[in-house]
Amino acid sequence: MTWTKQRLPADHPPVNSGKIGVLLVNLGTPDAPDTSSVRRYLSEFLSDTRVIEIPQVIWQVILRGIILNVRPRKSAEAYAKVWSDKGSPLAAITAEQAEKLAERLGDSVQVEWAMRYGNPSMASKLDKLMEAGCERILLAPMYPQYCGATTASVVDKANDWLREQRWQPVMRTLPPYHDDPSYIAALAKDIGGQLDTLEFTPETLLLSFHGMPLRTLFKGDPYHCHCNKTARLLGDALNRPDIKLVTSFQSRFGNAKWLEPATDAMIEQEAQNGTKRLAIAAPGFSADCLETLEELAIQGAEQFTEEGGEQFAALSCLNAGDTGMDMIEGLMRRELAGWI
Repeated sequence: MTWTKQRLPADHPPVNSGKIGVLLVNLGTPDAPDTSSVRRYLSEFLSDTRVIEIPQVIWQVILRGIILNVRPRKSAEAYAKVWSDKGSPLAAITAEQAEKLAERLGDSVQVEWAMRYGNPSMASKLDKLMEAGCERILLAPMYPQYCGATTASVVDKANDWLREQRWQPVMRTLPPYHDDPSYIAALAKDIGGQLDTLEFTPETLLLSFHGMPLRTLFKGDPYHCHCNKTARLLGDALNRPDIKLVTSFQSRFGNAKWLEPATDAMIEQEAQNGTKRLAIAAPGFSADCLETLEELAIQGAEQFTEEGGEQFAALSCLNAGDTGMDMIEGLMRRELAGWI
């Protein structure tokens, strides 16, 4: 049997195909540390029904009538304290992670990064990957611990984009890695190294995770359990019996009851109980951001000294250092197995 090769019509649109993409996604950031930019960002973030599980008919009245008229100015002042010449710390670090991952994975994979809220948007970067011919895409929410308000929201947004595509790529999602041995080892090596370089030995190491309303736990969200397992495994890996480890949850918002103990309450309690040397780490954040650089490093230090503490250190996240990048590369290669 003889096959005749068909020629494409002269007006056939060009098609790129056969490539593989990775999209790193983190939470989000305003475009600038000013009130209007923060208002746009908060409007998108706080309108996500995964984040605020209050009936929208009620919530939107509160959001637009009160919160967006009060909170943006205060948040803009906080962002201004940590903004750099590269812009938002979270965006700059995530961009650096993507750049370094691309170098490590080589030409076989195209790596992009996006923010769930704000810019660059997930849709714009998924469009870019598709235009480059990526028929297989690994979606990588950079949240070690699974939470409906973070990981699930990223997947929701990706599915919104997929719904609009005539030619859909095959998509995988990086699973939570809260207890992955490579993640725990990376945290232990990085945090342990930072502890060793301090001018003092902390009496207490506070492991602060982002908070969530308590009701999420009883609705079946595994986030609280994931955070506590990370803390337990990290404590075992650090093996520092001379330092007391305490797990807490930061960034409370609104009047609902949140996961406890609260980070700010624990900082105050430690100082009032006579702790003079305190360090704090945020193992649930893959990159330093407003919550670590301003809320923990600045506000936390002020609170601790005001309550009688003497020496305070806020440790950095894994960010784009070699230890963190080794872990990220390993996770991505595992999830790309069979594709590369």
